[in-house]
Amino acid sequence: MTAKADGEDGEDLTVSAPKTWAAGVPAVRASMRYALHEMGPVRTARVLTALNQKDGLDCPSCAWPDPDHRTHAEFCENGAKAVSWEATTKVVDAEFFRRHSVADLESSSDHWLEAQGRLTEPMHLAAGDTHYRPVAWAEAFRLIGSALQALPDPNRAIFYTSGRASNEAAFLYQLMARRLGTNNLPDCSNMCHESSGVALSRSIGIGKGTVTLDDLTDHSELIVIVGQNPGTNHPRMLTALAKAKKRGARIVSVNPLTEAGLNRFKNPQRASGVIGRGTKLSDLHLPISVGGDQALFALVNQQLVAREAAAPGTVLDLDFLATHTAGLEEAQRTWAELDPRDLLAQTGLSADVVTAFVDETVRAKSITVCWAMGITQHRNGVAIIEEMTNYLLLRGNIGRPGAGVCPVRGHSNVQGDRTMGIFERMPETFLAALDDEFEITSPRAHGYDTVDAIRAMRDGHCDVFIGLGGNFAQATPDTAVTHRALRSIPFTAQVSTKLNRSHLVHGREALILPCLGRTDRDERASGPQGVTVEDSMGVVHLSRGRVNPVSAEQRSEVAIICGIAEATFGPTDTIPWADLREDYSLIRDRIARVVPGFDDFNARVAEPGGFHLPNGPRDERRFDTATGRANFRTSPPQAWDLPAGHLLMQTLRSHDQFNTTIYGLDDRYRGIHGGRMVVFLNSQDVADLGFTDGDLVDLISVHAGEERRAAGFRIVEYGTPRGSAAAYYPETNVLVPLDSVAAESNTPTSKSIVIRLEPHHPSET
Repeated sequence: MTAKADGEDGEDLTVSAPKTWAAGVPAVRASMRYALHEMGPVRTARVLTALNQKDGLDCPSCAWPDPDHRTHAEFCENGAKAVSWEATTKVVDAEFFRRHSVADLESSSDHWLEAQGRLTEPMHLAAGDTHYRPVAWAEAFRLIGSALQALPDPNRAIFYTSGRASNEAAFLYQLMARRLGTNNLPDCSNMCHESSGVALSRSIGIGKGTVTLDDLTDHSELIVIVGQNPGTNHPRMLTALAKAKKRGARIVSVNPLTEAGLNRFKNPQRASGVIGRGTKLSDLHLPISVGGDQALFALVNQQLVAREAAAPGTVLDLDFLATHTAGLEEAQRTWAELDPRDLLAQTGLSADVVTAFVDETVRAKSITVCWAMGITQHRNGVAIIEEMTNYLLLRGNIGRPGAGVCPVRGHSNVQGDRTMGIFERMPETFLAALDDEFEITSPRAHGYDTVDAIRAMRDGHCDVFIGLGGNFAQATPDTAVTHRALRSIPFTAQVSTKLNRSHLVHGREALILPCLGRTDRDERASGPQGVTVEDSMGVVHLSRGRVNPVSAEQRSEVAIICGIAEATFGPTDTIPWADLREDYSLIRDRIARVVPGFDDFNARVAEPGGFHLPNGPRDERRFDTATGRANFRTSPPQAWDLPAGHLLMQTLRSHDQFNTTIYGLDDRYRGIHGGRMVVFLNSQDVADLGFTDGDLVDLISVHAGEERRAAGFRIVEYGTPRGSAAAYYPETNVLVPLDSVAAESNTPTSKSIVIRLEPHHPSET
């Protein structure tokens, strides 16, 4: 039997005018329609009423923090879809795999695969088999344990982690890898906010944000949102921005595309969001050219210094600069040497709009800068974030109410996973504490990040790949290279809730291990269990599932990790895996003795709303850097030298999507309906390149003399800057070269892809 793609060949694609506002009644209608279809009325009520409540379950979608005072419906459209996607009553069981061979399923779309339902029992694909077949848990663990035991070197194993894993699961997972003897712990942070961690650690001594939700809603006078689309990627942020606007805050948005959510927000929980015009959010929009962000902030910083020179003591925070910073003089010399005309040309903006941004900056006493992957996935992502941090430091906007850096994380616990040790280069203090607690010797040699893991598989340096959640095959860059790399290794195992591409792009032998999701009740011998997560602003809180699992064969991530560890290290291992599997409070006790800031973990997380982790820059203006101060770090922005007829493309999500999970085929805010194979272009670029709106084209990326092709995209004229393009991922991940990475963070440059367009010829596809 051949699976279907549900009309994703583009024949049903229609395009309408983009929306000028977000949320409102359509968001409620879309949420409830999706929830009822997936879960039915009883599960819908049980899940949605508990979602993001203090005694409920944490949303498995984005990592936006929860307010102290919560509504009865403390969720957004994408959050409702995320829990509905996970708590669906549809199942993918042994009979499904009997009907569908791997080859059949490979021809299906990602949307179709994940829409089939929850995985219900362990499945095994023996070498040479065409179909997955059911396998008992004990045998599945034995297979993995045997593969790990047979390794000639523990560094020939790779342990990948998705940002949806809980703190408890992540802590045990990294412990298992280090007990084995490897730091090969790539994770999705390597592909998203690694640039933030690198830049902020050097600039202010911590790789996280420095503001709280109250800072944003109650104290910030100016909120600058750069390279981020809250309306689609973090919709609950719109509620926080609306609250800040009501208080009088100003908002500046910097983004190549005008996004509906930042234009106007209709809060569906208020009358004004149902029958009124809602709240105008962005006061000033800067439609920056793709890749121009570093030049913009260098230009703004240059102008702030010039205004201070013209009126000494009125622009910069001289006391803060003298007491808490280092490197200002060198930064000033760098800015002075930059030609403002060149900087302005790189931004694609008018001089007037940049001046207006500087005016907004000077008027505001407290400024927060928020950003997401529209910044981090550029080749100069680290340098952009350092320049944005410089912007805040000049006026003392770190470590006071309403002011600071706010990297907005995508996955619900990607920040917590890093805190728990999911990192290929954890500091010595963490490793030493881990060794003392568990009487092991952790390896000190750095492991593979995501890009280096793909290279290792490609080059024959990996025998076992284990994925804890996620969809590695589709989330990663250079799709063809990644798929060949995965297929070249002897053994792969995926811990998953839903069927996805990574189960079909597998090693010579493969396992699928079905796990419980955030929405599922988790009953162990010691009673019902809860797990913890850390949000984007460093708050750790408890989450408890509310619905019965659809299969008695599904196991928690914690139980699966402990089962693998027991099969690998044996029942007499010094680490009590069996005890940890049955009582998660014992895991939290161990975390409290290893990870700073988690003292008395069990008691503190039991308090409604959880607790804030310590944050030196925010709490006491303490900067744990090499200088003991906040460091100005500058580098000259490098303009893109595009060949004639080429554009700079960024990848992005549609509104009906979270990362690689496709909920539906519409992006109603951008006016796309019934398909995803589109490329957004400036109308003048379309004409100059000899095409017209609606033409079908192939996208060809160009890097280091090599070309990659993504075929069959419809041109959609859109309000993008000249020379800039945008298209959805993961369909365009094939265009991102594995070796095109951000300097210093090794993050794939999914926002800096040089492309050209060719007419699409279906017969050649």
